[in-house]
Amino acid sequence: MPQLNPSPWFLILIFSWLVLLVLVVPKVMKFIYPNEATSQSAETSKSNNWTWPWQ
Repeated sequence: MPQLNPSPWFLILIFSWLVLLVLVVPKVMKFIYPNEATSQSAETSKSNNWTWPWQ
């Protein structure tokens, strides 16, 4: 029963995880965080309250 022999499958599993961790993860992380976080400005915008005409 060749499927019970872990020799070829274990090597494929290890190689595929290495490819995933070394090549794919850094590329995906570049797209998730493309810009550095900036602090919000000190001035806050004043929001105007909207009065409902039926109240």
